[in-house]
Amino acid sequence: MSSIDTTRIEFRPVGSDDLSLLEGWLKTPHWQEWWGEKWETELAHIRDMVEGRDSTRPFLILLDGRPAGYIQNWIIADALCEPWLTEAPWLRQVPAHGVGVDLSIGDAADLSQGIGSAALKAFVERLITEGHDCIIIDPDAANGRAVRAYEKVGFRPLLVSPEPGGDATQATLIMTYAPDDAAPNDRTSA
Repeated sequence: MSSIDTTRIEFRPVGSDDLSLLEGWLKTPHWQEWWGEKWETELAHIRDMVEGRDSTRPFLILLDGRPAGYIQNWIIADALCEPWLTEAPWLRQVPAHGVGVDLSIGDAADLSQGIGSAALKAFVERLITEGHDCIIIDPDAANGRAVRAYEKVGFRPLLVSPEPGGDATQATLIMTYAPDDAAPNDRTSA
């Protein structure tokens, strides 16, 4: 699956002391490429999570005890409201009882090292242990590195949703955890 043994991976809830680390990561080119250049907005969202104003659960990915990335899970039912439905209309097409996962590797030097696949595998196992049976992830369809990593873990394409506003060059690929599927499903438009 990956070159990183999942036993080397741990998750620690993000605390207010971690916000400066996350700010540094959010300002890097490999984060801004997929998270957007408005790092202040993203950091404010994470602060809301840490301070209990958002039900999303943020964690640092620890590799051998050192921070190596960020991962969060969110409840789909909690996102079935504005502004999320306008920003992500595909939310209406996935089970409301499910959870979504987002992750990024912290430092660019750690990209393509198997950390993302190992962390996602361990995190999904944790979510299943907590009783979640519907887990999705929603990478930008153009983010081939992420899509390949997610497929290694067992996520399969469910649908492709064009970005709101009519930008035909951008789309979100909604993937669902289905490790027993032998091959990815056909990608269809939302």
